[in-house]
Amino acid sequence: MVDKSGQLRRRQGEAGSHKTRILQQLEQSLRKHWRLGQNMVLCWAPDPKGVLTLMVPHYFLGNLTAGGHGGELAEKEQFVSAVIGGSCLKSHGEIFSIAQRLGVSPSFIKLDGVLGEDPEMLAAADAIISSYGISYVGSRAVLLFDIAEFSLYTPFEQASQLNSLSYSMNSAYNKLQRQGVDVNFARTTTGDGYYVWNRDQGAYPDLDMLSFLLLILIDNAVARSQASGNTVPVIRSAFHIGSHYELFQAEGVNPSVLSYIVGDVTITLARMLESAQAGQIVLGNFQAHLPERDGVFGAQEFVVQAIAELKELDKLRIAGQSLNDISVVTPEQGALQVLSMVDKHGMTLEAVNLELDIELADERLRLGAR
Repeated sequence: MVDKSGQLRRRQGEAGSHKTRILQQLEQSLRKHWRLGQNMVLCWAPDPKGVLTLMVPHYFLGNLTAGGHGGELAEKEQFVSAVIGGSCLKSHGEIFSIAQRLGVSPSFIKLDGVLGEDPEMLAAADAIISSYGISYVGSRAVLLFDIAEFSLYTPFEQASQLNSLSYSMNSAYNKLQRQGVDVNFARTTTGDGYYVWNRDQGAYPDLDMLSFLLLILIDNAVARSQASGNTVPVIRSAFHIGSHYELFQAEGVNPSVLSYIVGDVTITLARMLESAQAGQIVLGNFQAHLPERDGVFGAQEFVVQAIAELKELDKLRIAGQSLNDISVVTPEQGALQVLSMVDKHGMTLEAVNLELDIELADERLRLGAR
């Protein structure tokens, strides 16, 4: 009697091992072309005998957009953003068209097998190749936390405050996850704080990031009310939705698995917090989509929706206390206070100030600053 199921499992195992070897070979070849971060991949396409990549020096994009003016510069930036926006997987015809437009030649990487049209293999290859390149995100919610008076504390106090803020993030994440809200957040340190964003994109992830921010601030406020010494930070915080580039930093001879972001959204967040007071919460002057609603909305509507989302969560507890109520302090006829802020370069931008009254089972808290 022939064990057909056993033969099938062996064939499946052999096929899986072959795919793994192809992906390993792809990464080894990419690492050679990458040259410790000297080059980066803009996009790629599968080829019958391997893959085609559009690999350029790390300074290429800066040089491409340097010296342009007006409409010419905007056209170049728009084209590059379209190329590196979303997946860097392109069709065979697209990669040659892009190469011609940029004045570069595709590089061929030979593999011992073909990627074919297997969605899993293509997705795995795309994830590997993306870590050797740069991507553009047109709209994403990002947070910035800044610890007030950080440089005045001792190194031990600084470490304690960063750990405390990190714990508040993890605690807020855990609370939301238990309620079925999965905030797939990433972060990079600024030295005295963090940029935080949702790896997922869209209306729901953007709104979830604001709910995430509110829970972090509540957790931080409760911790400060119970702490002694300078172990829990007073933080300035900002929320904004905008565009950015995402890169993977080189660590030794390999690209890091952790990314960092830079662009309009991070610049705006930093400018907003330059003149913010300790404990202040500011939101950017953005327009973005809300879940299951037509049109675009600003900070006022996002705050209303985020608070409603938190109120709908059953059995939400913070430091063992139930969250009974969240209300917005609105000094201007029911509207959030609009701020006109001037940064260190003398540039003016508008932001929205947020103050909240929080009612827990055993205490009341005021978040934000006037």
